[in-house]
Amino acid sequence: MLRVRDPSRSLDFYCGLLGMSLIRQLDFPEMEFSLYFLGYVREQDQELPRDEIERTAYAFSQKAVLELTHNWGTEVDAGFTGYHDGNSDPRGFGHIGISVPDVYAACERFEAAGVPFMKRPDSGQMRGLAFIKDPDGYWVEILNANSLAAMAGGMNK
Repeated sequence: MLRVRDPSRSLDFYCGLLGMSLIRQLDFPEMEFSLYFLGYVREQDQELPRDEIERTAYAFSQKAVLELTHNWGTEVDAGFTGYHDGNSDPRGFGHIGISVPDVYAACERFEAAGVPFMKRPDSGQMRGLAFIKDPDGYWVEILNANSLAAMAGGMNK
């Protein structure tokens, strides 16, 4: 779960840019927060259940789901400084990872969209993977599963 300041910006990033689908949104007016469950929907499941209970069960039955939590009002609170991303002291949470078919092509898209990079594919010691930042400053690793597996396999010889 990631806490987000502005769900519109976060949904644009995760759904529009990273290609996830909003599987289910749950609003809790009495506690003033909303939950957004995102994931990569399988081709055969392009038609998500319309019934709220079935759709909720579908969301919770996925192999991987990213949950975004929005505490109402943070998007308009000028004094809100944001959430800790875990990559500065005190260290904690680090990042999520997204596997893509072509890291370089994906990074070209991110560059064109003005997404901030923490690491480009050919910088640093680990080549062929990148780190970008989402609208709240959380790090997202962009990797290719086959390339990373080959790299890791070579490191363990």
